[in-house]
Amino acid sequence: MKLRILTELYGKKIVLISQIPPRYRSTYFSHVFSGEYAVGYYSYVWSEVLDVDAFNTFLEAVDIFDKTTADKFKNEILSKGSTDEAMNMYVRFRGKQPLIDAVLKNNGMKK
Repeated sequence: MKLRILTELYGKKIVLISQIPPRYRSTYFSHVFSGEYAVGYYSYVWSEVLDVDAFNTFLEAVDIFDKTTADKFKNEILSKGSTDEAMNMYVRFRGKQPLIDAVLKNNGMKK
């Protein structure tokens, strides 16, 4: 079986089997730059920022099942619905605005 090294990513080499052609080519992503898709995609990335940053609250509590943290999440975010600005609710829960650093660390782009 013939193998080839495609590239190096996060310090790891990616090895491909030559019999299986790459699935994606750069032209497959043209839709990202041709209209409103980029705006929608931004919301996915922002959701990941909130997700990882909020989960860090549980990690910082040492026990991810910490009842006090869970109650604060429930009381400050889940039970509020859209009664206040989302960022206000998030800040009341987290104690600060979300940082992208959590996503960068989670994706191995920052130590």
